[in-house]
Amino acid sequence: MAMSFNENLDDNGEMHEINVTPFIDVMLVLLIIFMVAAPLATVDVKVNLPASTSTPQPRPEKPVYLSVKADKSMFIGNNQVTDDTMISELNTLTDGKKDTTIFFRADKTVDYETMMKVMDALHQAGFLKIGLVGEETVKAK
Repeated sequence: MAMSFNENLDDNGEMHEINVTPFIDVMLVLLIIFMVAAPLATVDVKVNLPASTSTPQPRPEKPVYLSVKADKSMFIGNNQVTDDTMISELNTLTDGKKDTTIFFRADKTVDYETMMKVMDALHQAGFLKIGLVGEETVKAK
């Protein structure tokens, strides 16, 4: 009983199979690029956030950001909204799921009254899970 282990060799002893090493290298580089770029593409609204020293919490797959800029303009994600359209836009974005966490980002120059009005409107609409977003700082030891 004879067995041949050189199935991919031709009469001249040359191998005829595809080298997949360069393909794998390219795929790994693309994977690293997407892993680095994905967290940077969350929200493009520039808000000067206050700093916090608490430990960061994990984010859900598809976070919903409500941002209030220094001029009191409001954004859900990158779309500008008004007081009247905020709740309907949130209902559309969350498919009416009131247990969705709304990540609230406010510029540090926004007054307390404006923040409370927005949070009160969210509470009255049934959105009870509100996460306050701030800048991460390193604790001094």
